[in-house]
Amino acid sequence: MSNRPIIGIPIGDPAGIGPEIVVKALSEKKVYDRCNPVLIGDKDVIEQAMKFCDLKLDINIIKNPKEGKFNLGAIDLIDLNNVDIDKLEVGKVQALGGKAAFEYIKKSVEMTMDGQIDAVATTPINKESLKLAKINYIGHTEILADLTNTEDPLTMFEVRGMRVFFLTRHVSLRQACDLVTKEKVLDYIIRCSKALEKLGVKDGTMAVAGLNPHSGEHGLFGDEEMKEIVPAIEEAKRKGYKVEGPIGADSVFHLALQGRYNSVLSLYHDQGHIATKTLDFERTIAVTNGMPILRTSVDHGTAFDIAGTGQASSVSMVEAIVLAAKYSPKFEK
Repeated sequence: MSNRPIIGIPIGDPAGIGPEIVVKALSEKKVYDRCNPVLIGDKDVIEQAMKFCDLKLDINIIKNPKEGKFNLGAIDLIDLNNVDIDKLEVGKVQALGGKAAFEYIKKSVEMTMDGQIDAVATTPINKESLKLAKINYIGHTEILADLTNTEDPLTMFEVRGMRVFFLTRHVSLRQACDLVTKEKVLDYIIRCSKALEKLGVKDGTMAVAGLNPHSGEHGLFGDEEMKEIVPAIEEAKRKGYKVEGPIGADSVFHLALQGRYNSVLSLYHDQGHIATKTLDFERTIAVTNGMPILRTSVDHGTAFDIAGTGQASSVSMVEAIVLAAKYSPKFEK
């Protein structure tokens, strides 16, 4: 076995596009050039996905990665054998899909925690299917936080080398503005800086995006920058962190893309999502930081409407696997 990093790939909800994008991704040489991929899933589901995608790959059933062949043209699979393929309704919300998806994630986390694999690249799961299976998590991040005993994981997006963190995520825009406090901004500057260090990114400066147009123009339209953001940045600098801002959101992402900054702290959900996804929707990859394991993920859903058609693009899946391989040798556990 080569010394390339071993990347675990749980196949996600078996009724969604996860199995299809995985088999497509594992038919690409680029993936095997960067890592040794190990699939965590169900053999029948993978065989079905290959039929949907008109692909013919060998399946090598393994108990642990040491048994992997890691050759292009074959899939090394840890088969949990947990799906009755005759009862699986592709493209539909169902308890069977939610239960299986959770079990794939749990197994991949266990294997990463005990050192069998180096990082995890996840595929889409469905919140409604999880609920039907009585698995009471909102989504991947919450599952991973619980399984790894992590209090508040950080989400980072990366696309074309630009990295974006999020101060707030799934709250209303009105609430997001209220959450921009000196204490929270300072906390995130520190935590995001430490997360970058764990990924091996130790050079460069973080930028904090402005909240208001032109960062408020010294209080002309909005005083959050003056009252909350600037004091947080100044305190962070006093503590030795390399950070600048606030920098207007209309220019900060462009500057980061040009290499001026190693990352951007976006202050609300859409501010960072629009910047990254407009740049390259399919290659915007989520990295979950602050946990004892490294996890990357596609940033799209189960796409039940096209599941089973073989139409789903694997571009994001390939990028998620490659990004996990990029960071895992540097990741400080």
